[in-house]
Amino acid sequence: MSLKPIVLYSHATGPNPWKVTAILEELKLPYETKFLQFPEMKQDPFEKLNPNGRVPAIEDPNTGISLWESGAIVEYLVETYDKQNTISFAAGSPEYFQAKQWLHYQMSGQGPYFGQAVWFSVFHQEKIQSAIDRYLNEIRRVSGVLNKELEGKEYLVGGKYSYVDAAFVPWYVAIGARLAGAVDVAKDFPNLNAWLERVKARPAVTKTFQDRAAVIAQH
Repeated sequence: MSLKPIVLYSHATGPNPWKVTAILEELKLPYETKFLQFPEMKQDPFEKLNPNGRVPAIEDPNTGISLWESGAIVEYLVETYDKQNTISFAAGSPEYFQAKQWLHYQMSGQGPYFGQAVWFSVFHQEKIQSAIDRYLNEIRRVSGVLNKELEGKEYLVGGKYSYVDAAFVPWYVAIGARLAGAVDVAKDFPNLNAWLERVKARPAVTKTFQDRAAVIAQH
């Protein structure tokens, strides 16, 4: 039975929706992306779908399930559609829980700090150097954690590429564009940099960020 397209609500530049796109591409799932502007996220009908008024969110007509929060969506997609564990791990295995551990770290330890670094460095009207320094230092701290973990490893969990490797990439792409020169990943975190390049070379991830660049160019 053929699947109906999953509807993904996204934004051109926001990193979190592209995490979901990369997983949809890896799993070769049919999907349709609806790009929203920031005011639309705080209005109906989208706010009825996601009361938090942020993207991403999905509507899956194959199961009738709607979800928001990127990490929850990624877990849903792999647990629903990756039955062969091509980019995930057998339920109940140590790797299954370790992947969740790293996904939660990405959501709590990477995304918020990287986002605040971009906000205070680029968008905040008042230049508050102490805030800029704090969040740039958090980028370095998180990068150091990943760099140490990746010593002698190709991927984060189980010796293979998984959904959790893809989850970290969008925010590194974002800071590469927004904070160029502020953090030198290639120079200071060689294990991390090699891993990022390895993940970005995957066809599904490459396509995801080519699509992102095309959408940004259109906006």
